[in-house]
Amino acid sequence: MKGSDVAVSGISKSFGDFKALKDVSLEIRKGEFFSLLGPSGCGKTTLLRVIAGFEDPDAGSVKIDGREVTGLPPDKRRCNTVFQSYALFPHLTVFENVAFPLRIRRVPNRLVREMVMRHLSLVQLESHADKKPSMLSGGQKQRVAIARALINEPSVLLLDEPLSALDAKLRQHMLLELDAIHDKVGITFIYVTHDQQEALSVSDRIAVMNQGDVLQVGSPQQIYENPSSDFVARFIGETNIFVGKVVAKEGGFATVEAAGFGSLLVEANGEAPVGATVSVAVRPEKIRIGSDEPLGFPELNVRSGLVAEPIYSGFQTKYIVKLAVGGSLTVFRQHANWSEGVPDIEWKDEVYVSWSARDAVVVESSARPPSSGGIRRPA
Repeated sequence: MKGSDVAVSGISKSFGDFKALKDVSLEIRKGEFFSLLGPSGCGKTTLLRVIAGFEDPDAGSVKIDGREVTGLPPDKRRCNTVFQSYALFPHLTVFENVAFPLRIRRVPNRLVREMVMRHLSLVQLESHADKKPSMLSGGQKQRVAIARALINEPSVLLLDEPLSALDAKLRQHMLLELDAIHDKVGITFIYVTHDQQEALSVSDRIAVMNQGDVLQVGSPQQIYENPSSDFVARFIGETNIFVGKVVAKEGGFATVEAAGFGSLLVEANGEAPVGATVSVAVRPEKIRIGSDEPLGFPELNVRSGLVAEPIYSGFQTKYIVKLAVGGSLTVFRQHANWSEGVPDIEWKDEVYVSWSARDAVVVESSARPPSSGGIRRPA
């Protein structure tokens, strides 16, 4: 497999009194599409710059394929970076922008043309070789930047929010192209983004960061379905969070008494003993909504309420339901066929909402040490 392993161990970095990174350690696998995901100011770009060699850490080390590269300049690391701002030379053609790294290395002209055209073909820009950057769209400029970053055949490609300057539709298109390019070249991609959908769509694994810490590392499915903390649950997509006390345990399930929601049945293991205060997450798409009360399912949580806000968005309707017991829930109802696209539940309707105890995930517990990660469902 192409690409390189990247090992980040105990990296800390401060700017004055601000701690951008706090003892961060990560193992990124060879050929992986790995995303650093988090809100603005969480430290993800600083970590990328440390890996690239643009920033020196205050403590810790960076290894590429087991080779210590901490302290080496960027051009000695076999890493190339694609920036958010493209960083193209406006006076050079597309061809010469991509050829620039080869010119620096004094590669013979006959090889330059062959290599440049091959990489322009990779990003589907062969017919634009003689244009200047000012004649290109945002998506085309980004593809030129990617071709230029790849032409030196790096073992690791670092991408610092490369799509954030594009509009939403073009961003989705470019994301698919970027994933396809990764599949073709097979090298290690480390991708920085604040957009959850981007990270979930293309990543092999994701590191969720906040305030200089890595909170969870896992596959998109693990991050979404089994968040390790209240923050991860809230940051990755929409979710409903209940905070309450465990009042009973039986057969792998816990009864949680939560203000505004009553007694809830949730799936939980030994890290949520009786007496523990827990946060429980339930995704809106896991909740069913209807006019009739569902009966006959012992693991089902059922509540009655009033529709406070229906929000129709074509493929689904989002309902904010004010519960009779005082709390509020967000519910997604997918429109899988034509009849479901005609709303039969409207504003101020009385409804029942229900969800399985197996879809309620304990994400934080007062009985669990902060460093131990999230509570996982039994296999």
